[in-house]
Amino acid sequence: MTGFSALGLSEETLEALNEKGYENPTPIQRETIPLLMHGAKDIVGQAQTGSGKTAAFGIPLIEKYDPTIDGVQALVLTPTRELALQVSDEIQSYKGGRKIWLTTVYGGAPISRQMKDLEKGTDIVVGTPGRVIDLIKRKKLILDEVRYVVLDEADEMLNMGFLEDVEYILSMCNEERRMLLFSATMPKRILDLAKRYMGEYELIAVKNKTLTTASINQQYFEVPSRSRFDALCRILDVEEDFYGIVFCNTKAEVVEITNHLNEKGYTSDSLHGDIAQNLREQVIRQFKSNNFGLLIATDVAARGIDIHDLTHVINYGLPQDPESYVHRIGRTGRAGKDGKAISIIDSNERRKLQYIQRLTKAEITKVKLPDAKEMVAIKKRRISEQVETVISTEKYTSLMEFTHELLRENEPEMVIASLLKIFRGDDLDVNEYKDLQIVESKNRKERGGRNDRDSGRGRDRDNDRGGRKRRGNSGGATMRLFVAMGRKDKVSPRDILEMIGSETNIPSNKIDDIKILDTFSFFTTNEEDGEFILKTFKKKARTDNQKPLIEQARVRR
Repeated sequence: MTGFSALGLSEETLEALNEKGYENPTPIQRETIPLLMHGAKDIVGQAQTGSGKTAAFGIPLIEKYDPTIDGVQALVLTPTRELALQVSDEIQSYKGGRKIWLTTVYGGAPISRQMKDLEKGTDIVVGTPGRVIDLIKRKKLILDEVRYVVLDEADEMLNMGFLEDVEYILSMCNEERRMLLFSATMPKRILDLAKRYMGEYELIAVKNKTLTTASINQQYFEVPSRSRFDALCRILDVEEDFYGIVFCNTKAEVVEITNHLNEKGYTSDSLHGDIAQNLREQVIRQFKSNNFGLLIATDVAARGIDIHDLTHVINYGLPQDPESYVHRIGRTGRAGKDGKAISIIDSNERRKLQYIQRLTKAEITKVKLPDAKEMVAIKKRRISEQVETVISTEKYTSLMEFTHELLRENEPEMVIASLLKIFRGDDLDVNEYKDLQIVESKNRKERGGRNDRDSGRGRDRDNDRGGRKRRGNSGGATMRLFVAMGRKDKVSPRDILEMIGSETNIPSNKIDDIKILDTFSFFTTNEEDGEFILKTFKKKARTDNQKPLIEQARVRR
């Protein structure tokens, strides 16, 4: 026997797989299905999106269905609504003509309808943690007889803060259940979760070898963090026939970048965890039909969305671990087509990039951003090409009468220059482009809440008392602020950005030069935002009857 027949599946399941066009199992299916069908251990499986892991656990759930049990037999938890719907549809397709009932539960849809579905009786429930807990507390979802609990995309569930929810759900399940944990990445905390809540388990790690092939051209640009958005715009202007995803690490970044891009005339849309389900489906549908070529998304929102033919993936900063990087860039360069993965990093991310290169054995080339003259030259060339195309296809004829009217009173050169100014704005003015290159400076030491004086080769600002810096060549006074949290508090730069954003709505690109030390941290912002941050956290401290978490850094000379 070959293909799926060799796995000992029923004729009804084989027929269902044949109708779907499935001939041979993928590596994760080949290893997982026999263990679930004939073994007794729990399973921890690692596999990327597109590897067929839904079938790896979905087929055995159908095969192991017991018609004598009156109650929910299997629970599948997913981090997002989109993935819950996708997983449920996939499992439905494996059951053939068998009377096995599935119910999908998730936020953003009327809970009353889901309650009615559960009351009618169901065998397999697929859902997001929040809605599952709501239904458990309403005593509509009873898990006393559940035989299988599946955590799909477990790494993203932890990233989204669902650990306590998962723990609560597991505490409400039959203690004799088998647990299956599937994840695209396998950080230490996933294995810690397995040790705490699973019995003896098999670890199956299937790497998708197609993700870092030579078909993906991997590059990175290094710029100061405050210039990251400008670098993104420059990349989008340079790259031709762009159809891709820009990955961000936070929802706040997604919203901010999408808004700024659309204000600047780019056609983009966004995906993050807070988007309503109907809008989310609309965005995905539009992107798949290529109604716009640019999607800004978090890792969580993009999970479970299988979009083909992407030309580019851009990392707006590096993800937390190398496996997430591999997972992101694997969305381009598929099916033998060339793809490009571009990362925009700052100097603080150099070591992380080196770590990614070492673990993935990937060649990630450092590339210099085009300067102002090069950008103008590129845009002039494209305008010339567009003009030649219009002329060769004679698509200008309907405008000839108006053209003659313009030329009666003006010189041709003046008319053309005016039209370029009107429709291309400042795109062709070299003075409108910022210098985005990093200027190297001497290392500076933090002492008791201060930055040592800049070397003069860096930002060219002299330190002033009170943590401020006088105006320098880069323009605008800045302020150095002190945060009463550090490594011992398990604080990351992203935590500081999110904390400031949630309390003040100041965008992350206004925060620069974050430095995390053992018991405290520092960051820099402009003076106006700095004053607002100090005022906000001082007011919050008075409310909480505590010392302010953020204060102005003291500078010793």
